Amino acid sequence: MGEHHGAVAEAVTWICWGLVVVVWIVGALVGGRNGQRQGSANGVLWRIGAVVLAGALYRVSRHGLHEVVDHSWWIEIPGLVLLLASTGFTIWARVRLGRMWSASPDTLQESHELRTDGPYAVTRHPIYTGLLGMLLGSVLLNGLGVSLLFLAIGVAVVATRIPIEERLMSTTFPEQYETYRRRTPRIVPGLQLLRRSS
Repeated sequence: MGEHHGAVAEAVTWICWGLVVVVWIVGALVGGRNGQRQGSANGVLWRIGAVVLAGALYRVSRHGLHEVVDHSWWIEIPGLVLLLASTGFTIWARVRLGRMWSASPDTLQESHELRTDGPYAVTRHPIYTGLLGMLLGSVLLNGLGVSLLFLAIGVAVVATRIPIEERLMSTTFPEQYETYRRRTPRIVPGLQLLRRSS
């Protein structure tokens, strides 16, 4: 029973992440890569750094993380709900961004437009919000363990990318982005409301 349960959780995880990958591939093919304006080499550097960091962390911690496993239902059910909801939110954000998406955080599309509606009214970086939610959901659904490492790497990558993107948006849309930044939380939905009520 336990093995079957683990196989189902793993299958759901792969399906969710597979859907996101398919949407990204289709979006890249449909949107094309024309008209991009490069900001710097930071995009390439952070990707190389993330791969090196992931490899090093995995080698150091893989044995210890195998011991941190808990398949309790009160951990896995919230993980399933979070994974499914975050998958939908991530895809919604990617589709809404459309041709404005870029693989590099310091790159703008030609005639770039600032998105502030739909999922972009929930957080300023809804794709990252969704991906981090998917990572956390995957960790909980699969009983913690080695997947904790991927969550840590995901947080590190997002923390590196967001300041680069925000500087670019502030430079490109100074007044518009400042107004947007004040009313919309960076990554955690509802955070602005909590701050106002305290």
